[in-house]
Amino acid sequence: MELGLKALHKEIFPAGTEIFSAGSKGDRAYVIETGKVAIWHTINGQRHTLGVIADGSIFGEMALIDNQPRMASASAVTETTCVVIGEEVFKNKLIEADPFLVGLIRIFMSNIRSLTENSNKK
Repeated sequence: MELGLKALHKEIFPAGTEIFSAGSKGDRAYVIETGKVAIWHTINGQRHTLGVIADGSIFGEMALIDNQPRMASASAVTETTCVVIGEEVFKNKLIEADPFLVGLIRIFMSNIRSLTENSNKK
């Protein structure tokens, strides 16, 4: 059965809500319809914001691409409405994509994880 846009749904996160935490299994990605989301991680007990993203941005996709735990946490800065892309839909889209591009994306994910892990050790 083809899973398309009908399989997507929306979630609303009140300001301050943690959407997911670093180290958790990634079973969905999110596209921000409205609002702002902080992407952050904790180093030596202190929260470090990596960035704040807004309308039209996607987050949470890395864990779906490389099947690794989430690298960072995500929290709603303002009330945020997201389109939720489930793991099955996301992986079906990867299967349909050009294998060369999927390979490049996986290399990028590996490089980002490596760089992030090295910077967290400092």
